[in-house]
Amino acid sequence: IVGHNVGFDLGFLNAALRRRGSPELGAHAVVDTLALARRLVRDEVPDCRLGTLATRLRLDHRPTHRALDDTLATADLLHYLLERAGTVGVMGLDDLLHLPTITGHAQAAKLKLTTALPRLPGVYQFRDARGQVLYVGKATNLRQRVRSYFGGDDRRKVGALLRETASIDHHVTPDVVVAEVLELRLIRTLQPRYNRVGTTSAKYCYVRLTTDESWPRLIISATPAHHGVHIGPLPSRTAATLVIEAIQSVFPVRRCAGRMGKRYQPRLDGGPCTAHQLGRAECPCSGHADADAYASMIARLIEVLEHRPQQMIDQLTLRMQDLAGAQRFEEAAQVRDRIGAFASALHRQRQLRHLRDAGRVELCVGTTVLQIDGGVLTSYAADGQLAMPLPAAPPVPQVDALALPKESVDELACLARAIERRAKHIRLVDCTGVWAWPAAPITPPTRLL
Repeated sequence: IVGHNVGFDLGFLNAALRRRGSPELGAHAVVDTLALARRLVRDEVPDCRLGTLATRLRLDHRPTHRALDDTLATADLLHYLLERAGTVGVMGLDDLLHLPTITGHAQAAKLKLTTALPRLPGVYQFRDARGQVLYVGKATNLRQRVRSYFGGDDRRKVGALLRETASIDHHVTPDVVVAEVLELRLIRTLQPRYNRVGTTSAKYCYVRLTTDESWPRLIISATPAHHGVHIGPLPSRTAATLVIEAIQSVFPVRRCAGRMGKRYQPRLDGGPCTAHQLGRAECPCSGHADADAYASMIARLIEVLEHRPQQMIDQLTLRMQDLAGAQRFEEAAQVRDRIGAFASALHRQRQLRHLRDAGRVELCVGTTVLQIDGGVLTSYAADGQLAMPLPAAPPVPQVDALALPKESVDELACLARAIERRAKHIRLVDCTGVWAWPAAPITPPTRLL
C-alpha cells in the first residue's frame, strides 16, 4: 500500500473495513511517500505537501483533492523517489521500508558497507579499522538485518559499534541453523567486545548429588566432578538454588555443609539442625539419622532424577494446590517457582543428552543435510553438494563425560531447539546411536489453582 501521509488514509480505510466486518489492512507492507520525500528531497522543496512536490519536481500529474488525480500524482512521486532511493543503496522493498529511518542516522554514510550483503541466511562480522572483530551476529536475511542497525535499533551499544566499524564481513549459510551454530563458535573463539553473550558459559553451574560421600548431599559447583549425579549446566546460581529447594521439599537430604567421609563420627554434644527439627531434613552430623534408611532414600532420589522426574513434579504440584487452597499464596508461588526451575532443568538436560548420545547423526532439514557427531555440528551440505565443514573450530565432543560440558552446551541447546522447532520438516537419514526424539516432556503446572 502506497500513500502520501498514508497513516491518515489507513485510519479511515480500517474503520470502514471494521464496520463491514472485514479484516483490516495490517498485514500489508506500507510505503509512505511523505516520509520518503522528507529524507530524499527535503532540502530541495519548501515543504513536502503532495501539491508542492508535484509542482517542484515537475511530475506529470497534479493533485486536485480528487481520488484519481491524487492517486496518479502519488504514483508519479513514488517513481521519482525510487530513482533517488537507488542512489543511496535501496535495492528492494525491505530497503525502501527502512529508508525513512536509515537516512537520518548519524552513521548513514556507512550504508555503502552493506552493498555486497545478500538476502540470504548467514553470519556477519563488524570489524574496526585494524581488522579486529567487534561484533558477530546471525541473520535469516543478512542485508536486511545489518541495515536495520542504521535505522530503528536504538540500543546504546549500537551507536558506539557503528562509529568504530570500518568494514562488514559475511559468511552465507544454506540454513539459519548453520548460521546459529557458526555464530556461537565465532563468539566463543573471537570473544568480540560487543558480544555480551560470549561470556555466558562462564556463569553456568551444576547441581550435584555427592554420591562419593557416605551421607550424600546437594551442592552447587562451577565444574562437574568425576562422581555424583549432576543436573545442568544451569544458567545461574539462582536457578540452581531453586532446583535444590525443589528436591529438598520432597526428599529430606541433609543440609549440613561439611563433608562426611566413611570414617565420619557425629559430635555427641551437637544438637540437630533447624531443618531436622522441622522434619524437613535428616541430620547425620548430630547422630539423628539411620545410615541404611538414608541410603535407601538417596537411591529413590537418584531413580526419580534419572528416570521419573514427573513423579516429583506431581507431588510438588499437589503441595502447591493445597497451599493455594489454604490461601497461603506466597508459599504456593515459591513452590511453583521451584517446580518451574526443576522441570526446565530436567527437560533441557534430557533433550541435550538424547542429542549427544545419538552418536553420529545425519539430518535433512529442507534442502540442507546436517552431519552431527555427539551433539556437535561437524559439516553441512546444501542442494546435493559435497559436505563442507564450518569455518570455525567446534568444541571437543565429550560423549563419555559424566555431565554435559559447559563449553559445548550452547551448541547442543541450539541444535536441540532447532530440531524441536522444525520437527515436522526434519528427516532422519542416518544415526549410529539411538534417536530418542522428541524427548518426553516434563510438564510443570501453568498457574496456581
